[in-house]
Amino acid sequence: MTIITRLLMGPMRPSIEAQRPVLYRIAYSWCHDPTLSDDLVQETLSKAWVRRAQLREPAALKAWMVAIMNHCWLDHLRSRHDFDDVDDLQDILESTVASPEACCHREQVVACVRAAVERLPQGQRQVLTLVDLEEFSYAEVAGILDIPVGTVMSRLSRARASLKTTLDAAVAHSLTKPLLRRVK
Repeated sequence: MTIITRLLMGPMRPSIEAQRPVLYRIAYSWCHDPTLSDDLVQETLSKAWVRRAQLREPAALKAWMVAIMNHCWLDHLRSRHDFDDVDDLQDILESTVASPEACCHREQVVACVRAAVERLPQGQRQVLTLVDLEEFSYAEVAGILDIPVGTVMSRLSRARASLKTTLDAAVAHSLTKPLLRRVK
């Protein structure tokens, strides 16, 4: 049993601990690294526990914890020293994952969509994940990421357009590629 788990055995345990799967899902969608995702979730849970008295509205727990995790993620990016300013790079930082595979079967479609989301710039990926997958409102996402609502809307629009282009190209590629190849 980890220290965090023991600490979370207190009265708020169900509320804070119940957010672990959601936090992991979001963290993984942001960084695509299982180990780093676990670290971000642990750090978020730890900080949430320490700052639990700061939460004014229990209904806002999920958004509050995702905002904490966003700060942990930005701290991680800053610690890498790969760039000068995280805010300048939010829409530029891309993953190095290869292009999506042909989408023939359900598993391939899921893999294709995940790969397309991975290729989005970090800022777009965060907004898309929070709005479309976790169903946060634009205002909640703006609060979590500490950006204006207009920026949330423009990043979401660009992310959706990019996904559409990428997935349309993947579908077109799968239609021209034969499902079976001839072996002599």
